[in-house]
Amino acid sequence: MQQARHLAMDLADRISTLRFLIHDRDPVFTGAFDEVFKAEGVRIIRTPPQTPRMNAVCERLIGTLRRELLDRVLVLGERHLVLVLGEYLDHYNGHRPHPARNQLPPDTEAQPVQDPVEPNDLRSIRRRPAVTGVVNEYHHAA
Repeated sequence: MQQARHLAMDLADRISTLRFLIHDRDPVFTGAFDEVFKAEGVRIIRTPPQTPRMNAVCERLIGTLRRELLDRVLVLGERHLVLVLGEYLDHYNGHRPHPARNQLPPDTEAQPVQDPVEPNDLRSIRRRPAVTGVVNEYHHAA
């Protein structure tokens, strides 16, 4: 409960922008812990029982963000973090290959169709820095 109070105090005015607190049914999240956030108007949502994989997608995304972005960028503040995450979101959905989608990005339908290029013609490939220069994207030259 003390940690919840400290977090609420650290968030100060920003706690009013929070709508939900999602956590599992671990006994460390006591009723007193939840009451600290309920008093601030935050709705508590507990994950359903016996659903061990429910957090897996979120944890995988957080791990990807840490490995590919946050471990390589010095974030200078909240505004800078929002900018960097927005750039990474564009890269993640528009250019980054996803194994579950046959190495295609999620937004392949939104991308222009390109004519096939000679596979051995490497001169037509151009590199473009993305996500504040942390990631490079490769495209065929027009």
